Amino acid sequence: MLHLPKKRVMVLSRFWLAIFVSSIVYVVVSLCMANTYTIDFVLNGKKDDPVLISEKYINQLPLFIKDSIEKAPEQTMIINRDTLNADTTYVYKSKTVKIYSGLQKTDGLLPTCKTSLMDLILPLIAYLAFFCGLMELLIISGASEKLAKRLSPVFAKVFPSIPKDHESISYMTLNFAANFLGLDSAATPFGLKAMQSLQELNPDKDKASDAQIMFLCLHAAGLTLIPTSIIGYRAAENASNPADVMLPCIITSFIGTIAAFLIVGIRQKVNFKSASLLVALMSLIGAIAGLLFYINRLDLIGKNFFTSNLSGLMLVVIIAFTLLFSFFNEKKFVEKGTTIFDAFVTGAQNGLQTGVKIFPYVLGMLVAISFFRNSGLFEIISNGISFLFSHIGVSKEITDSLPVAMLRPFSSGGSRGFMIDSMRSFGPDSFTGRLSCIFQCSAETTFYVIAVYFGSINIKNTRYTLSTMLLVDLICVLAAIFVASWFF
Repeated sequence: MLHLPKKRVMVLSRFWLAIFVSSIVYVVVSLCMANTYTIDFVLNGKKDDPVLISEKYINQLPLFIKDSIEKAPEQTMIINRDTLNADTTYVYKSKTVKIYSGLQKTDGLLPTCKTSLMDLILPLIAYLAFFCGLMELLIISGASEKLAKRLSPVFAKVFPSIPKDHESISYMTLNFAANFLGLDSAATPFGLKAMQSLQELNPDKDKASDAQIMFLCLHAAGLTLIPTSIIGYRAAENASNPADVMLPCIITSFIGTIAAFLIVGIRQKVNFKSASLLVALMSLIGAIAGLLFYINRLDLIGKNFFTSNLSGLMLVVIIAFTLLFSFFNEKKFVEKGTTIFDAFVTGAQNGLQTGVKIFPYVLGMLVAISFFRNSGLFEIISNGISFLFSHIGVSKEITDSLPVAMLRPFSSGGSRGFMIDSMRSFGPDSFTGRLSCIFQCSAETTFYVIAVYFGSINIKNTRYTLSTMLLVDLICVLAAIFVASWFF
């Protein structure tokens, strides 16, 4: 019996090993069977670089290709040049012709190590430093305590293990609010602070607590009101109404959030009949319905103006409220022997330390995902699932968008690339293009979230978090298909 928890610790670790080792085996086997010419692109290649598939002496090529290469500028020839599709390129150099075809799906292992630091962790550290500085002001000024008191009746039902008025309640509220408004840069710092605060209440520091699991699953469900980035991508692809997927995105993410709450709540024996819980849920539904009713009354320009400004305005309001509340309660800072600015700096330093701490966890996960995608194994699995769905009556419009749904739990950037590609290939106003956008909006990058949030507090046993989040991802996929079919 004493060994069972240790086995449960291995769930995420073994999944990480499985995708890494299976990818390595597939790459080596492909090389030995001559299905792959080189594996250098898996290690050193960069996203959208042409992939080397063969190398021949010029005399081994068909005569018309040989003559064309010798006459071509810089002795480079591209067959069937098409800006939307990968071409076959012949490059004659040093007595041999290198043949390239297809584009690399994502950065190789070594470039991923670099971009993980330069493009992901460093910006994340900057966000963490700023927002953790603000949170330090919220703590010392007493704003977080007041917010926690107001929300305690509801949170006591959802998180029964959290003491009344605990500071983690305010952090979770800010995280949910930032997610709700599409403020990803603010949501992560608030969420990490919530996890650290919950860890103080956790009796077993190596194992995720019920409260931490509930919070992370609700966070990952990603209830969003203003999908600003999705609207921006659709506008860039010249959609006739870039915001037409907003309502389907809200409905799908809301279904995912409710599903996460019910799945985890049943496991943790939450009292769903609580009056305060029902009131809070009805209030949330009412608020969403009211905003949707208001937005639907606006014309296209009005919708674009409202959706592009609401999130930014709310972030400015949060910052202004924090600073003004701190100013009016400056005496509390004096009692702590500090100033408002010094307190901000202290909080920013804590954010910096958190960012450095989570880097190895994020790096390990992203490198494994990069290897998995570039090996070709993901594509085989994706094509197999699409083939299976197409033979059980699922329309081609849906199967064409499934790569976005499949990749979303692994890589936000990768699924975003598939989303943009689907809009360019099938049109932003096609069913496939719209469904891809809903897939992208209605779920979270599961493995990245687990690595970041649990890594920040050194949790080794994530218990049933991974399985629950993947189940919620599946529910979001099914809900997205249903909602998209209903609307479009």
